[in-house]
Amino acid sequence: MDEEGLLMKKRNTERRRRRRRALAIAILLALIAAGLAVFALRSSPEPVAASGPREATVISNTYTQVIDISGYVEPYDSQTMRFRSTGAVTGVYVEEGDHITKGQLLASIDNTAQLASLQEIRDQIEEAELNGSLRDLELLRLRERSAENSLEYANIVAPFDGEVASVDVDEGDYFEGGDEVITVVDRSRLKATVEVDEIDMQYVSLGQKAELVFESCPDETVMAYVSYIPMLGRYTDQGIGVVDVELLIDSPPERIMPGFTFEGTLEDEGEVEMLLVPQNAITRGRGGLETVDVRRADGSIETVEIRTSYLGEGLAEVLSGDIAEGDTLVYGSSSASFPGPLPGGPR
Repeated sequence: MDEEGLLMKKRNTERRRRRRRALAIAILLALIAAGLAVFALRSSPEPVAASGPREATVISNTYTQVIDISGYVEPYDSQTMRFRSTGAVTGVYVEEGDHITKGQLLASIDNTAQLASLQEIRDQIEEAELNGSLRDLELLRLRERSAENSLEYANIVAPFDGEVASVDVDEGDYFEGGDEVITVVDRSRLKATVEVDEIDMQYVSLGQKAELVFESCPDETVMAYVSYIPMLGRYTDQGIGVVDVELLIDSPPERIMPGFTFEGTLEDEGEVEMLLVPQNAITRGRGGLETVDVRRADGSIETVEIRTSYLGEGLAEVLSGDIAEGDTLVYGSSSASFPGPLPGGPR
């Protein structure tokens, strides 16, 4: 098999494994929590080794689709500030850990040249207003605006409310335009980006709630919600399509810092209903044909063609076929049995 074929086989195997595991766990937990019998066996009191047909009841089960997620959190906003002009630093007005407000002056660089240039242009404007042409005055106004911008480039101001994460400048240092100076962050909210398999994206929507557990505070469940779903997915090295979904945490606990890791779940608010049958009750023929024997109300046995999806743990979901909840399946002999003791079944 060529490399592309091996990659595709690995991709399909991984998807089946993840879906079976998630669905099987969800089903079993739901059944146990409700105290229901997974299958009501109506077998004879004879030992398991005795021959003869067995019976099982088709059941319906509802569950909430759960998607496992993991990742780490980042500040809601983060920005590294840079001087946009060159010169000696004349003032640094904050320290690491300081709280800041939008527009607050954080640091400044020598602006002597910018002030002189601006003043010269304004003098020329005054003269042009008395003796110059309208065109000259318009050009000088444009130069004045450019000089004012250059003067602003000598200052660094806070772009939003937040905290100072790092300060890499001291008064008297000489900086080139574009050099990193101060990093500010907004930790009032935290965000995280999590991978969601393309198969599970049908269950994800904006505003959907997520429950997260952090290693730093394992005794607390932190609530988040889906804040952004990109228009484009991506293809992983494992050959699986995923979407990078963004979560947002409002008012996170103080113990949680940017960079901390978590595990959690996304839950679909809607419920999924499925019909369940034991895997052993299904007969498979040529071409993948699947059938079950159903005992009808008049006692007759009817062979019904169905289509199923194996969930693991000896259980299969019925995707199509003329069977319903409560129908009795007749199958096999002593060679066919349930995969170990289940609630309500034989031991």
